[in-house]
Amino acid sequence: MRGIRIDGKKISQDIIDGLKRLPKPDKLLAAVLVGDNVQSKSFLKQKERMAGELGIPFCLYQHNEAILEDDLIWEIKKLNEDPEIGGIIVQLPLPKHYDRDRILSAVDPQKDIDALSLESRQFVNPLPVEVVKDILRTIDYDLRTKFVAVVGRGFLVGKPIIEYFKDNCLELTVFDSKSDLKDLKKADLVITAVGKGGLIKPEILKAGAGVIDFGYDICDKTCGMKHETDTKKIHGDLDASSSKLQDLGFYTPTPGGTGPILVAEIFKNFYRLADLQKNKSQ
Repeated sequence: MRGIRIDGKKISQDIIDGLKRLPKPDKLLAAVLVGDNVQSKSFLKQKERMAGELGIPFCLYQHNEAILEDDLIWEIKKLNEDPEIGGIIVQLPLPKHYDRDRILSAVDPQKDIDALSLESRQFVNPLPVEVVKDILRTIDYDLRTKFVAVVGRGFLVGKPIIEYFKDNCLELTVFDSKSDLKDLKKADLVITAVGKGGLIKPEILKAGAGVIDFGYDICDKTCGMKHETDTKKIHGDLDASSSKLQDLGFYTPTPGGTGPILVAEIFKNFYRLADLQKNKSQ
């Protein structure tokens, strides 16, 4: 197995096609956006498009950055109490002056699509964990005998993936963007979520290693990539311009890798939570 480019769009479509065969939830999906972050709006557009494909009503609740934290929490609690809402997304990142954990904890655990609180994880798994499982299942990859490296300890991706791999691989090593990455040479599988374009060079990795890249960076320059000339292109953490890319066992491209699968997993969680709420009300 060498140089396999994981097709995230195909995996995503397979998930959506599977959901289309299930009864459609009689609920809507609510997204909360604070501020005017261009990247956040782009991500929400992707979610809205997929909701449209599934025939699920998608409602965006946008608030100005001037909204008080207590008022924002009040707005979220109103969504919790609305029986027509089956799932809630609080789009991250929030503006820095808010207490992220306090706001996220206001979401009803049975409506928390992203599973960002410990309470919600008794109902659904964090999205990045499901993305990794989807990818590894596609290539029939056995984690139990593998050395895994996670680069990035971030709240959204790194942290839940680290928690998952503690008990699901032979050995786990955790790095951050300032670590000496030479020890990545030992890893059979590298999962990276730093958001620094071109950080991971294929030549520093073990031949045949796999890379799952959650990084997302729009560079003003070429991110240090020798063969890259598009200065406004979206890049992942993996240097996809390297001539050594084919020495890897498999890798996810950016865009078209983890991103589409992540969006599809949102709707898988939505279906699960909506079904849970339906059973609870009966």
